[in-house]
Amino acid sequence: MEIVSLLLNFRNQIEYFLMKPIIRQILFLLLFTGISTASLYAQENQSYFLHTIEKGQSLYSIAAMYGLNQEDIVQMNPGSNEKIYAGMALRIPKSSPSAQQKETFHTIQQGETLYKLTTIYNLSAKEITEANPGLSAENFRIGQVVRIPVPATPTTQVVVEQTSSTDIPAAVKSKCKDMHKVQRKETVFSVSRKYGITKEELIAANPELANGMKRGQFVCIPYTGAPGELTEKSTSKGKVPTTGPSNSELFSENEEKAKSFSTIKAAVLLPFQQDKRMVEYYEGFLLAVDSLKREGISLDIYAYNLTDTDASLNSILAKSEMKKMNIIFGPMQSKHTNSLAAFAKQNDITLVIPFSSKEDEVFSNPNVYLINTPQSYLYSEVYDHFTRQFTNANVILLDAGETASKNKREFIDGLKADLANKGVTYKALPEGASVEGLQGALVEGKENIFVPTSSSDVSLIKIIPQLTMLTRENPEYNISLFGYPEWQTYTKDHLDSFFELNTYFYSAFYTNNLLPSAVDFTNKYNRWYSKDMDNSYPKYGMLGFDTGYFFLKGLSLYGSEFEDNIGFMNVRPIQTGFNFKRVNNWGGFINKKAFFVNFSKDYELIKLDFE
Repeated sequence: MEIVSLLLNFRNQIEYFLMKPIIRQILFLLLFTGISTASLYAQENQSYFLHTIEKGQSLYSIAAMYGLNQEDIVQMNPGSNEKIYAGMALRIPKSSPSAQQKETFHTIQQGETLYKLTTIYNLSAKEITEANPGLSAENFRIGQVVRIPVPATPTTQVVVEQTSSTDIPAAVKSKCKDMHKVQRKETVFSVSRKYGITKEELIAANPELANGMKRGQFVCIPYTGAPGELTEKSTSKGKVPTTGPSNSELFSENEEKAKSFSTIKAAVLLPFQQDKRMVEYYEGFLLAVDSLKREGISLDIYAYNLTDTDASLNSILAKSEMKKMNIIFGPMQSKHTNSLAAFAKQNDITLVIPFSSKEDEVFSNPNVYLINTPQSYLYSEVYDHFTRQFTNANVILLDAGETASKNKREFIDGLKADLANKGVTYKALPEGASVEGLQGALVEGKENIFVPTSSSDVSLIKIIPQLTMLTRENPEYNISLFGYPEWQTYTKDHLDSFFELNTYFYSAFYTNNLLPSAVDFTNKYNRWYSKDMDNSYPKYGMLGFDTGYFFLKGLSLYGSEFEDNIGFMNVRPIQTGFNFKRVNNWGGFINKKAFFVNFSKDYELIKLDFE
C-alpha cells in the first residue's frame, strides 16, 4: 500500500508540474523541434522536402519557385492559406499533378556537403553549381534548398554478372568504377577531385595521364578502399565515399572565369508607338548613355518597337545581333516576359524588367532582375522600417470602410499582424471620427501614428482637417500621419498640411525636385527634348536614367561578375532605390529597396534610407 501511495503521489506531482504554462510551452517546443529535425533528416524517404519561409515570401511566390499550384502546398500544410510567417517550415511536395518541373529539390541536412550531393544524385559539382547560381561555400548551410537538375548525360555503370554454373567462371570485375570523358579545361587534379580520389590514384589507373589530358579522352575512374584511401559506405543509392573535397575547394574549382566587356551591347524592347511613357523612359535612358560615354564607357544601343503580338517579339529575337547582347531592358507587356526571359537565359543575357512587379519568371530564372518590388516583399520591408522608426508607437488606424480600403487591405492586414507579433498595440477609428474621438485615442508620452486604410486623395481630404485641428489643440502630444507612395502625386495640394502633421509615406521611388541631381537632370531633359516630363509616379524619364545608368555602369565595372558585385555598386540614383537580392539559389533578383519620406514639422523634407 505504501508503494501504491508513493506512486500516486509522484504522479500527482508530475501532473501539477506539467500544468504550469511555461513547462507546457518548453515541452511543446522540444517536441516540435524534434519532429522538425526528424522530418528534415528523413526527407530522402518522404514525398516532400522542407522549405523555411524567408521574410517577404508569400504562398504565391513559394509555389512559383517550385512550379506548383498554391493548392498543392496547402494540401500538405493545412492552414497555410490563412497564415504563414518567416521562419515557418513548409512541406513542399516533390511531385504533384500540377507540377511542370523536371528537376527536383533538396533541403541541405546536417553534415552534408556539396561533394555529398554529387554522390547522392550522381551529378558533377559543376552541374549543381550551374543550376544554383546563388549557392556558395558561404551560404551552403542546413535548411537551404538546392535545385537538383536532370543529368545532361546519364553516367554508365559497370555491371558484373554472376553465374551459378560451376563450368563457367564468374565475370572478372572491372577495375573501373566509372568512365569519365574529359571536358575542356579539365586537368588530372580537377577530375580526381571530382570523384574524390587522389591524383596519384587516377594516374595509376591511367598511366597515359602522366603526359597530360586531352579533351574527349576517356579516363578510368578506379575503385577505392585500400589502406589510406577513401572509404565507402552502403546507402540505398549504392556506395558513396564518406569524405571528399571541401565546399570551398569544389566551389572555387567550378567558378567561371570572369569576362570583361570592351563594348557593352544593350537592347531596349518597348512599345514606343503605343505608349508615350515608354518614349519618356527611353529618353531618360539615352541621357544615362550620354553620361556613361562621357566617362569613357563604350556602348552599343539597339532599340526595338515591341508591339503586343507574338510575331513582333519573334521577329526581334530572330535578329542575329540579339544573341550577342549583354543586357536587355523590357518588356512592358507581361505576355512577352516568359519568351523573353527564356531567350535571355538560353543566351546568358541579363534581363531587366523595369515596370511590372508580377513576373513569376524571377523565381526560376537567374538572369531576371525586377525593378518593381513584388508586393509581399515590399510590405515586409515597410513593416520592419515602421517599427524601427516608431519605437514607442501608439498606432491608430483610420478605417475608410470596406470599399475605400480595398486597394490597401493586404497592407493593413499585414501591418496589424506584424504589430501584434512585435507586441505593439493599435486602435481603429472610423475615417470620419470627430476631433474629440481622435483625442480620446491619443496616449501621452508615445508617438501617436495615424494610418488611413485607404491611399486615395478623397480619404486625405476627409482626414486632414480633423487631424490638423487635433494637432493644434493638443501641442503636448506627439502626432504623425503615415501613408502611401501614391501621396506623392497629391503633394502640391497638401504640402503645408503634410509638414504640419509630420507626415511620412513609404516608397521605392522618390526624388526631391530641389536636390541638385534632380534639378540638373530636369534641366538637361528639357534642353534635349524641349518638353517637361509627365507628372506621374514614378517619373518615367528618371526611371529610364536610373536603370540605364545603374546596370550599364555595373557591367562596365564588373563584366560577367556583375551579379556577384551588385551589392558594392556605389551609384546615387535620382529617383529609384536599388537593393537587389536573389530570391533563391536558382532564381533571379528582386529589388527590395524601400524608404520613408518625412515632411517634418521643421519644414524639412527627409528621405530615411534605413541602410
